[in-house]
Amino acid sequence: MPNRRILRLTGADVNSFLQGLVTNDIAGLDNGLVYAALLTPQGKYLADFFLKREGDDILLDVAEVIADGLIKRLSMYKLRADLTIEASGLNLQRGTGLAPDGALPDPRHSDMGWRAYTEDAESEDGTDWNAIRVLHCIPETGIELTEDSYILESGFELLNGVDFKKGCYVGQEVTARMKHKTELRKGLRTVLVAGTTPVGTEIAADGKSVGRLFTQADGQGIAYLRLDRAKGDMQAGDATVRLKE
Repeated sequence: MPNRRILRLTGADVNSFLQGLVTNDIAGLDNGLVYAALLTPQGKYLADFFLKREGDDILLDVAEVIADGLIKRLSMYKLRADLTIEASGLNLQRGTGLAPDGALPDPRHSDMGWRAYTEDAESEDGTDWNAIRVLHCIPETGIELTEDSYILESGFELLNGVDFKKGCYVGQEVTARMKHKTELRKGLRTVLVAGTTPVGTEIAADGKSVGRLFTQADGQGIAYLRLDRAKGDMQAGDATVRLKE
């Protein structure tokens, strides 16, 4: 099964349709890839994806595991908009070495390399993506990013995945309130990990739940933590966890 599905969005209303739905400003498509998310009206995560302008169309690069659900949700919002969502016939190529013609930088972080969309079979260059994600605390669809996630707790501001000046979108009110009126007490952080434990293992400190440990690589991991309790050595199954300073 392919890891990503590349959709093509066409029609006269494609730009206004996306601009009113997603967390980022699609004006950024004039400069390259745009990373964005679709949220529930309550501000929780539904899907994250990359957008690329291709002529009058927009390509949407999304994880295969959530592609059908995203299409269903976009179709629900479509109403009478002049918009068609269809398979693009393209596949993802990505890497961190010399970028081929037509490739664009991953907007989340420069260490995440480049992405390109062609008719060739989906391919990668052997990069250890988990190690890079853990180092920079970059969440992955279906692992750190779930239906319980809030994008600001998931680091989307640092990952260039949200724009606070673009105007309204679904879930914008909750996201803006979290940005301007509250101090985040929970969130994803890179931690030091001694040992190994299954993804999703609960982290505990002094007999109290602190969070959960997810992707691990090279002695580090991405953890979702209650920040006021994440102090000193913590336990996640057979592994010892400490917040990386």
